Amino acid sequence: MALIREVTSAEFVKGIIGTDGILVDGVPEIAFVGRSNVGKSSVINSLVGQRALVKVGKKPGKTTEINFFSINNAACHFVDLPGYGYAKTGPKEKERIEKLILWYLMYSEARPHKAVLILDVKAGFTAFDAEMLRVLRERGHPYLIVANKVDKLSQKDLATQLAKIKEAAFEADVVPYSAATARGAEELLAQIVGE
Repeated sequence: MALIREVTSAEFVKGIIGTDGILVDGVPEIAFVGRSNVGKSSVINSLVGQRALVKVGKKPGKTTEINFFSINNAACHFVDLPGYGYAKTGPKEKERIEKLILWYLMYSEARPHKAVLILDVKAGFTAFDAEMLRVLRERGHPYLIVANKVDKLSQKDLATQLAKIKEAAFEADVVPYSAATARGAEELLAQIVGE
């Protein structure tokens, strides 16, 4: 049964940095995870049709807490996790963020309906992404891979990159996406909340 068919409303609920009642409120969670600067926040903004729902920064590492957004009056929550890997922060802050991500996915009360692993299609599937995919698979979280920024590649280069990503990701489903143009938005929304 579909959680939602289309996004009719989206609003920020809260940001958390640890245990919180929102994790067990019974609202299905769609967790968006990926390296810093792959466009997680921009993907969420394009999916909900709002340019500024999720704050987007020019520098990697803008998101430093786990942010919850109510979709269609709490039919589900989109959960924007901080980016892992490269970020313009100090080593202690980087370590804190990485622990927060792992806590949410491995040890918290949260059980995401689906995890959306977002990659930069140009950068491909990195060692950081492989580690995150291992965590998702190990915890049994249903997941989907989104190759963002497809508008930046030629069709030939895009086909090559998508094939490499699919192979590196154990033949997982990969949705080609462009947060800039919303290319792939309908397919992505159907795959994450329409099942």
